[in-house]
Amino acid sequence: MTQNFPALALILLFPAIGVLFNLFYGRRAGRGAVNFAGPAVIVLAFAVAVSAFIALLGMPAGAALTCPLWSWIAAGPFHVELGLRFDALSAVMTLVVTGVGALIHIYSAGYMAEDADYARYFTYLNLFALSMLVLVLADNLLQMFIGWEGVGLCSYLLIAFWFDNPQYAYNGRKAFIVNRVGDLGFLLGILTIVGALASHNVWTLDFAAMQSHAPLLAPVATLAALLLFFGATGKSAQIPLYVWLPDAMVGPTPVSALIHAATMVTAGVYMIARLNFLFLMAPAAMDLVATVGVVTAFFAATVAIVQSDIKRVLAYSTISQIGYMMLGVGVGAFSAGVFHLMTHAFFKGLLFLCSGSVIHALHGEQDMNKMGGLKRKLPITYATMLIATLAISAIPPFAGFFSKDQILDAAFGSGHTWLWLLGVITAALTSFYMFRLIFLTFHGESRVEPDREHHLHESPPVMTMPLIALAFLSVVGGWVGLPKGIAWGDAFGRFLAPIVNHPIAGMITPPTLAVESGAIATLLGVVSLAAALLGMVAAVTLYLRNPGLVDRIAESLAASRQLLWRKYYVDEIYDLLISRPLFWTSSVLLNRGVDRGVIDAMVDGTGLTVEEGGEAVSKAETGNVRQYAFVYLLGALGIVAYYVYRVMR
Repeated sequence: MTQNFPALALILLFPAIGVLFNLFYGRRAGRGAVNFAGPAVIVLAFAVAVSAFIALLGMPAGAALTCPLWSWIAAGPFHVELGLRFDALSAVMTLVVTGVGALIHIYSAGYMAEDADYARYFTYLNLFALSMLVLVLADNLLQMFIGWEGVGLCSYLLIAFWFDNPQYAYNGRKAFIVNRVGDLGFLLGILTIVGALASHNVWTLDFAAMQSHAPLLAPVATLAALLLFFGATGKSAQIPLYVWLPDAMVGPTPVSALIHAATMVTAGVYMIARLNFLFLMAPAAMDLVATVGVVTAFFAATVAIVQSDIKRVLAYSTISQIGYMMLGVGVGAFSAGVFHLMTHAFFKGLLFLCSGSVIHALHGEQDMNKMGGLKRKLPITYATMLIATLAISAIPPFAGFFSKDQILDAAFGSGHTWLWLLGVITAALTSFYMFRLIFLTFHGESRVEPDREHHLHESPPVMTMPLIALAFLSVVGGWVGLPKGIAWGDAFGRFLAPIVNHPIAGMITPPTLAVESGAIATLLGVVSLAAALLGMVAAVTLYLRNPGLVDRIAESLAASRQLLWRKYYVDEIYDLLISRPLFWTSSVLLNRGVDRGVIDAMVDGTGLTVEEGGEAVSKAETGNVRQYAFVYLLGALGIVAYYVYRVMR
């Protein structure tokens, strides 16, 4: 069942107005107007999203609100109509993007208060939110690709926002190029689907129509799913295309919060959940999704335990948490993956904004080795960041406990025991590196440089109020996913079920997870909680009770620590195997060999031949009249001699 809801267009219109206002009038209007308009348009979009959500709740399960826009492509039988679709899945994503995004925009007004380019900043930030909303509200795959490319462009613009720093500009280009590699896979996946449907005279990329014709995609389901997942590894920073995200930390901290919490990196998870009918026909592809997800989660968590940059720790944490989401959708628990996406938006947005509050207080310092003792100076930041740490560490009753446990239970219940085990180990590592961050930043003796410590103070209300709001969501945000049999049970899962687990004739039905209740479910919950507590205890022991032990362990495991510190040398391997060969091919083979040696040689050779021929002919032109007359006389005599010769014959 669908119902026309024209107000959906306002969810896109408001951010678009913000982009135009800030771009063309922001500087002239002044900082106050920009600081109001930038966040206000996202707040208005959130208000419309809430009204649409209320309307959706009053409709039957599986229903959707729609808003047709206009015809985009009409090429023979192939038609693409632009339109908006607001069902249970896109409702969750829209509320996350606009709700968390609005808080980040409000926070930005304080964080960027002293930046001269505030109008350009809010232009990009509004455009980022707009692009993600286009992605999640799209009712067809090609329209989703527009938003997909839009968030890629905005990530480049915002990561390289302070482009006068060459390293920042390079990191922005790195993010852009790595994502273009993944986007090629996404585009090839779209073309694979178009070809498969066209072979049966079906010309559509509309999600509902594709789902109704899902059996036609069975022959190419695995190939299409693998290509689309390759695109997801770029956007959602999974192995092998995760390398851009840690370097994205050079952008303003609210940008990091928006990328990691509410927009770009969640796009891949959303895409897989939206195309669940395709992935369910490709069990091999789903196994790969789950495996890559949990391996990425473990890999990134090990790297995070030795990082000293507060934002870089959180960056690897995001890579790890997205890996959990991929594990969820990969084992068929699509609602669990999306549930963790939502709770992660709350506590990861909070973590980044808290780190921004710390950096703001320390006037740009990001090295945790130069922090410590900030608990008393930044009480609100400390309290809210501790809540976010408890949430990401999956400590009950905080939000992350419910969503992460659903994913681990699903992995175990679907028979992926070793994936479950690696997920549990990663949970222990997550708790360890996050409490390590808390203790190094806020506890112990102050290691802050004297000139910075003198000016330490809590952030202004415009920055702390979003922290408090996100802290509240980090506590209660997981309660919509309580275990079955408790209060309202798994309300979140029931809300999404008609969209992500709807069986279709000829399609493999979603797996029935064995772990739903009883002693096994309780045992699994106890094991995952024990792992989180173990990581916490290890961090307390090493960084609070016996700090000297850390140095001794680091010395005894110097080689391992160096391996983690250098991030397994992945960047160096990429440089050796990909970057250098590409640069050599470009500069030596293509530039010198083909461009200069062949193309330029042909063009320059032709020009040189004409030039030299002209110079040779030009020597006959001396400007001497008597010489010209003599040549004319010789010519005339030659002509006369020729005719006399003809007559004599």
